[in-house]
Amino acid sequence: MSAPSSASSATAENAATERDFLAPDAGQKPPGPTPSQSRFQVDLVAEAAGAADDKSPSSDASATAPEGPDSDPGVSSEEAKGRFRVVNFADPSGAGSAASPEAAPAEGLQNGDTVMSETSLHSSTGGQHHYHYDTHTNTYYLRTFGHNTIDAVPNIDFYRQTAAPLGEKLIRPTLSELHDELDKEPFEDGFANGDELTPAEEAAAKEAADSKGVVKFGWIKGVLVRCMLNIWGVMLFIRMSWIVGQAGIALSCLIVAMATVVTTITGLSTSAIATNGFVRGGGAYYLISRSLGPEFGGSIGLIFAFANAVAVAMYVVGFAETVVELLNGVDAIMTDETNDIRIIGTITVILLLGISVAGMEWEAKAQIFLLIVLITAIINYFIGTFISVKSKESAGFLGYDGSIMWENMGPDFRGETFFSVFAIFFPAATGILAGANISGDLADPQLAIPRGTLLAILITGIVYLGVAVSTGSCIVRDASGNMNDTVSSQFAMNCTDAACKFGYDFSTCKSEKDGCRYGLHNDFQVMSLVSGFGPIITAGIFSATLSSALASLVSAPKVFQALCKDNIYPGLQMFAKGYGKNNEPLRGYILTFGIALAFILIAELNTIAPIISNFFLASYALINFSVFHASLANSPGWRPSFKYYNMWVSLAGAILCCVVMFVINWAAALLTNVIVLGLYIYVSYKKPDVNWGSSTQALTYHQALTHTLQLSGVEDHIKNFRPQCLVMTGYPNSRPALLDLVHSFTKNVGLMICGHIRTGYRRPNFKDLATDQARYQRWLLKNDTKGFYTPVFAEDLRQGSQYLLQAAGLGRLKPNTLVLGFKNDWRDGDMMNVETYISMIHDAFDFQFGAVILRLKEGLDVSHIQGQDELLSFQEKTSGMKDVIVSIDTSKDSDADSSKPSSKATSLQNSPAIQKDKKSPTVPLNVSDQRLLEASQQFQKKQGKGTVDVWWLFDDGGLTLLIPYLLTNKKRWKDCKIRVFIGGKINRIDHDRRAMATLLSKFRIDFSDITVLGDINTKPKKEHVAAFEEMIEPYRLKEDDMEQEAAERLKNSEPWRITDNELELYRAKTNRQIRLNELLKEHSSTANLIVMSLPLARKGAVSSALYMAWLEALSKDLPPILLVRGNHQSVLTFYS
Repeated sequence: MSAPSSASSATAENAATERDFLAPDAGQKPPGPTPSQSRFQVDLVAEAAGAADDKSPSSDASATAPEGPDSDPGVSSEEAKGRFRVVNFADPSGAGSAASPEAAPAEGLQNGDTVMSETSLHSSTGGQHHYHYDTHTNTYYLRTFGHNTIDAVPNIDFYRQTAAPLGEKLIRPTLSELHDELDKEPFEDGFANGDELTPAEEAAAKEAADSKGVVKFGWIKGVLVRCMLNIWGVMLFIRMSWIVGQAGIALSCLIVAMATVVTTITGLSTSAIATNGFVRGGGAYYLISRSLGPEFGGSIGLIFAFANAVAVAMYVVGFAETVVELLNGVDAIMTDETNDIRIIGTITVILLLGISVAGMEWEAKAQIFLLIVLITAIINYFIGTFISVKSKESAGFLGYDGSIMWENMGPDFRGETFFSVFAIFFPAATGILAGANISGDLADPQLAIPRGTLLAILITGIVYLGVAVSTGSCIVRDASGNMNDTVSSQFAMNCTDAACKFGYDFSTCKSEKDGCRYGLHNDFQVMSLVSGFGPIITAGIFSATLSSALASLVSAPKVFQALCKDNIYPGLQMFAKGYGKNNEPLRGYILTFGIALAFILIAELNTIAPIISNFFLASYALINFSVFHASLANSPGWRPSFKYYNMWVSLAGAILCCVVMFVINWAAALLTNVIVLGLYIYVSYKKPDVNWGSSTQALTYHQALTHTLQLSGVEDHIKNFRPQCLVMTGYPNSRPALLDLVHSFTKNVGLMICGHIRTGYRRPNFKDLATDQARYQRWLLKNDTKGFYTPVFAEDLRQGSQYLLQAAGLGRLKPNTLVLGFKNDWRDGDMMNVETYISMIHDAFDFQFGAVILRLKEGLDVSHIQGQDELLSFQEKTSGMKDVIVSIDTSKDSDADSSKPSSKATSLQNSPAIQKDKKSPTVPLNVSDQRLLEASQQFQKKQGKGTVDVWWLFDDGGLTLLIPYLLTNKKRWKDCKIRVFIGGKINRIDHDRRAMATLLSKFRIDFSDITVLGDINTKPKKEHVAAFEEMIEPYRLKEDDMEQEAAERLKNSEPWRITDNELELYRAKTNRQIRLNELLKEHSSTANLIVMSLPLARKGAVSSALYMAWLEALSKDLPPILLVRGNHQSVLTFYS
């Protein structure tokens, strides 16, 4: 879009008119619409109304002719109501006063297209204001394609995570704004798509808003220069010639090529990640953490920052050693060599710190100067190789010659191996991330990082190869430096060395014990000797060390600051603070300075150098692995604009990096891996509250999808049967006992879905449903409950349960068992609720589900208890205080919970109101609530030595036996013994016991006792039968006492009523339930849990009141009882 200045003059005039009208005092306001001048929200513009009212000036969006200040406010309000609703907002600058959404619209503001639209009234970021701002015409929500609509055309600013350059976050209209009905409260979401800013993003937004005068670098100054300086280290001048002497030209080129392959692959991978979206500050840490997640990023970020800090010391000590050698040469040592290194190193690092703290601009200027010096030194060396000087010949420099080149082509290892020489060279190839490490200071990281890094690798690789070939072609391996070591005439025939051709005989170097001082093997300073002007090489060494030290001194704090901003390690938050316009991490600089100084004072870095190389290599390995992982995950979000990468090449690069780590120093490699693993485990355990859309997340989804599809292609087998439970919990925290018990036998074994049927007479709010789904799923995860929360809206509970029975789950991950809480209050409410409840059980059997009902005599639903979160200490500890579940106001929410229609309120557990003020007085609990609360927690505790009594009266396929077996396998229940009770005949008790023992042993299920009940069919006690008769009395139809037609009418209107015929027909079954309750009290009154076969009632034959009465009579006044009925398909087998 063009700037506001490019708008037409008419539009400018109109905007000015509007501005004059909006401002309380136009003279005091700066020209041009500013966000603080108008706080209005347009809900909807009724196009038809606008068209009908065409004569009105306010209906023409292009005219923007507001009414004058003298116009009648009443008329204005009426017109405004006809077209759209305007809501006044508070002025953040404090100029305007806050007005409620119901406030009347301001005078004359009737133009829908020139009013600012603001979406963050209900935003969770504490009232930050975000505007839809069109810079082209100074209007908010222009006509789209000439239509009066707030529907917006595609715009890059809608996709930003942080503020736009203007410092305002632009948000497209939400679906609710475009789709919801007129009476809905507009803009109640705040951020579109839930894109709430994280603290790090808010900080970035603040930075973006305050970004004037920030220094940003291009690809040459920011990346190419830095990388070249970092890669060309001391190795180039004082080790390259020695490497050629040891390995020969061919193997030296191979060593350079191998190192370059590793760095090139890493460079390609870095380019791929850097071009897959906007890159912020943090370099390697940012790239790895946003790709692989906080666990890998956090562990690598810390050691990478530390490695850079120690690298400062390494380079500074390299510089100090060179200075001390020069001082030694002129006999100017201050104390002794080691202390001189410490003194010079300390002074140097203080000066470097000063340059860094002065700002990135000064640091960049210093880098440019150092690069010029370095390039001059390299050119000086190459020029020197072509200038033959007679005085240098005795030191081994004989000029370019084929025989010297041929002699130096092969290796001549002296106390070294190929891999040890490679290990010494490889640190010279590191430093390729020097540009990426200051990604936050680059003008365009997506262009700069690939171009600068890869070009730097190419240039430095060519120079390294050039130096290897040239030194090998003009310098011999050994030279004495003695001008008199010439070839005598009588030995001319025996002399075979290349030097013989030039009249020198250095054969004595090999025979002498100490060898010679000159030549590739012996003189580290041979490049100074060869160069046109020796001191320039010394300046090059100074430049290489200081530039690398400076780059590392800048990289370490920047990476560390990015790590601290993300709050991966909570104790390090103080280092996230930045200062000045460039957000310089001064605290990070001081910390880096401290670490560097500590290692400089050691003054012996031979032990720490390989660890640094390994830390860098670990970072390279993970960057390569990130690309492989992201490609493997096949996430739609992985689409780098840099196309020259391959997932398998990246994997090979990662493996190569790991191999090189062990080649350089296996002990340091092991230490590095242990540190990375330790930090990874720590971050995984702490679970930082971040979501960066990592490839780990994408791959998890990909694998889950693949395995779910694979599972769907395989038929179920009895051996693999798992109870997959649809648990009617309502809100998951409203029936803790039900949730805990089912979780005990499904955890890590089967699927658990917490079903919640929300009913009510008001219009369903699906947005609330989605919010609740996310909130309570998070609650389950925080409580370490392995299950899914699935809410549905339905007309009534039965319809909702049918929805869940049909649609819950995915593929083979579908429930096969319905779990309900027993309806303790069935006699208190409307009996149609009982009809619904029993129908749910019938529906489960119709869908071929098993059915399980849990009864606690105290009840299950704790949602009515206020402040119970303080008493449920277990839940509080595991869920964490920061994750709150907002309680639904009971006056607003008339939804019924799933298995208790009368329940209207949701749990106040973890409610923010209670959490904010722990000192607030809580309502003392009555005795029954106290008992209910204690009972609701009983399955959270270890059960101790007790029994699980299994009353397996009817064969349902084995579910009645499988659930107790799974339960007693769990830690909390492992001390409980299974006792089995079965029905039988008195004269066959022993036979029945043996038969059951044989069956159980074939099923490989341990049991402590089998009891055969021969007296099940004995008549129950009269007082118990009388109590049952009294209980069902209110629910009987008593058709014998009324006319047939009236009886039929009553039965149709109240289908739950018990007919006399039905009661007589099922008398024996009724007596059995009463008798079983007597036996249960006799045998299992002390059990921790009773698991019993659920009696079946034939659909359409047994009324719901009679069936409910059976369940009541069977299970009353008992320990926790689980009534179980499988779907009569075998779930146990004794075949292998």
